[in-house]
Amino acid sequence: MRQIKVLQRPLRVQKDARRCRTIGPMKNTANKLLNWIEFPVLLAGLVIAGGLWGFEELMEVARDTTPHAFDTEIMLAFREAGQPDNPIGPPWLEGAMRDITSLGSAIVLGLITVAVIVYLLLIHKPGAAFLVFVAVAGGQALSSTLKLGIDRPRPDLVSHLADVATLSFPSGHAMLSAVTYLTLGSMASRFLPGRTTKIYVLALAVLTTLLVGISRVYLGVHWPSDVLAGWCAGFAWAMLCWLVAWAFQRWRGQTAGA
Repeated sequence: MRQIKVLQRPLRVQKDARRCRTIGPMKNTANKLLNWIEFPVLLAGLVIAGGLWGFEELMEVARDTTPHAFDTEIMLAFREAGQPDNPIGPPWLEGAMRDITSLGSAIVLGLITVAVIVYLLLIHKPGAAFLVFVAVAGGQALSSTLKLGIDRPRPDLVSHLADVATLSFPSGHAMLSAVTYLTLGSMASRFLPGRTTKIYVLALAVLTTLLVGISRVYLGVHWPSDVLAGWCAGFAWAMLCWLVAWAFQRWRGQTAGA
């Protein structure tokens, strides 16, 4: 019996050694992965996943031929009771909403994008300029494709207080505002000093995006689900572009340091 126990001990030692050799590389790989992934990356991943899930859910609402109660109740809340042609609030509010909604128009966003790209090229940052171009142009192409694919007409529940010429779902103003302002905000935050300043710039980008979306519902040219879908798609696309740029920059830094 003693001889058998003596023989078993080397076998256990060998098994333990093999287990350590197997677990060791796995731990090293996990540690490297955790070191490579930062909190903003995890947050961006959550935003992308949440945006895709939200858009898919809202797409089912858009494909329904009957307006959802959620859409009709919110849209009517922006009108005087029993008067679908009269928006709530003082007369100046309607003009203010038109001004706010222009911040998400293709012309204004296009001018801002061109100005930023030219500035980035002047300060010799072609990579950042290319990122802005891809994010905004890609967002515009994606928005147009989604509108044609889903083919939802504009709401006719209340009168339109702004001119429209395209389909309704998703809201192009809401989506492109999210793409443009978040892309520019996240890029600006990289060069600004101080955490408070970075948070302020990003919060301003988010606030502008939200106000543009709300103005579309107030003016009666979009269902609330159109705007929510535009936000979901816009946030997801902006975060995806940021994530790709971050990964490329990280990879280039590691390659240069190797």
